[in-house]
Amino acid sequence: MKYVAIDTSGKNLTVVVNNGKNTFCHYEEECGVRHSVRLNQVIEELVDKSGLNLAEADFFACVVGAGSFTGIRIGVSTVKALCLSFNKPALSITSFDTIAYNKRGNNLVLIDAGHGGYYACGYDKDMNVTYSARYALKEEIAPLKSKYDFICGAKVEGLRAKKLPIDKGLIEAVNVKANQTVSPNELTPLYLRKSQAEEGRL
Repeated sequence: MKYVAIDTSGKNLTVVVNNGKNTFCHYEEECGVRHSVRLNQVIEELVDKSGLNLAEADFFACVVGAGSFTGIRIGVSTVKALCLSFNKPALSITSFDTIAYNKRGNNLVLIDAGHGGYYACGYDKDMNVTYSARYALKEEIAPLKSKYDFICGAKVEGLRAKKLPIDKGLIEAVNVKANQTVSPNELTPLYLRKSQAEEGRL
């Protein structure tokens, strides 16, 4: 299996390239404001390092959200461009998947959405979704502690949650979901709330 997978949904940047034999990964912290500058550079560097011919890739994958509105748009548009350029399908991975696939179990994945809110999605040990992806406030999430282990990919303000790495989870999620590709036109962002600009107009 040969692919390029990217995650620009949060403050960090993750790019994974698999050349069919080996997996190459680049993980860069606190890159949120530089995604538009760094993403294509990192893809090019990692593709060169791996020796992958992009025309031979089976698909291109990206994390579609939830997370940073700007970061998600950058990731989705980049992968769509790659798919259209090389006539390849797209693979959609959620930011919840990148965390949950690190440690299978009865987990509630939490992503800090700011302003006292969280993006949340629950999984069982077989990776079935048991708490549908949504935006929720702390008071809505806290009672679920008795039903789930709380996990996250970064520090979650106001709630205790075990932090897990993202790059490993991204690779595992892509490997498991590789047969769920779609046409690039079907690759759409996962937005669970309005942007600050949209909320400000209400």
